[in-house]
Amino acid sequence: MASTCLNCQSTITENFCGNCGQKKFKRIDRKYVVDEAQYLLVHTNKGFLYSVKNILKNPGKTARDFIDGNRVNHYKPLLLAFVLSGISAFISFKILNLNELLGQFMVQTSGANANKALSFLSSYNSVIMLAFLPVLAIFTSIIFRKWGQNYYEHIVMNAFGLSCYTLITIIVSYPILYLVRGNMGAFMKVFSASTLIIPFIFVWFYRGFYPEKSIGKIILKVLLIIVSVFLAYMAVIFIAVILVTIIKGPEALKMFQPPK
Repeated sequence: MASTCLNCQSTITENFCGNCGQKKFKRIDRKYVVDEAQYLLVHTNKGFLYSVKNILKNPGKTARDFIDGNRVNHYKPLLLAFVLSGISAFISFKILNLNELLGQFMVQTSGANANKALSFLSSYNSVIMLAFLPVLAIFTSIIFRKWGQNYYEHIVMNAFGLSCYTLITIIVSYPILYLVRGNMGAFMKVFSASTLIIPFIFVWFYRGFYPEKSIGKIILKVLLIIVSVFLAYMAVIFIAVILVTIIKGPEALKMFQPPK
């Protein structure tokens, strides 16, 4: 029986609209909900789990395939990075209580006010990295400018790279942090190690994205990225300190002094 597509108003004679692909209307029932749940949990040939599976296998190759046009089965990379960063932030804040634990540690080495900022930045690093994807893309597009990708493709590349880092953090780092959360020394060692693996993830990622390039060239490019981002970060911190000092006066510098 023919019906009207609720999306484009064309006539539907089959199960799908021949004009826009909209599925023929059917009321949501128990079977619909069960099928959707099964699709979300076990279907790995398309969508969220498909992208996660391929990123864990080879993040660089996955990003290269997507940019080269193999996109139909993938979850949107920017949305994927956003979802994973949200999951990471939830685990960090609600389960690990990372903000409070890092705050207790950093108050011993930083000023009380600076401690709040430092613990926040460390606890929500995935979310912060997501916000700075466009900035990171500026650096990577400049450093890799002769290797073929434009600025916007670098945003997508870095979204895949961030998703890889966030997945490793969720799957590997967070369970270990949860187990050792009662031992501050061991906790900080694991937390520091989870940060130090970032350069290795960069190398793994770009090795998969540029298999035709030598490992030496890729390591050099990664080192340039790290140095450039570090210098930019220090410049931002320096400017922030200057602005705070101008606004609040010299006594504002006491915020950044460690306790005696």
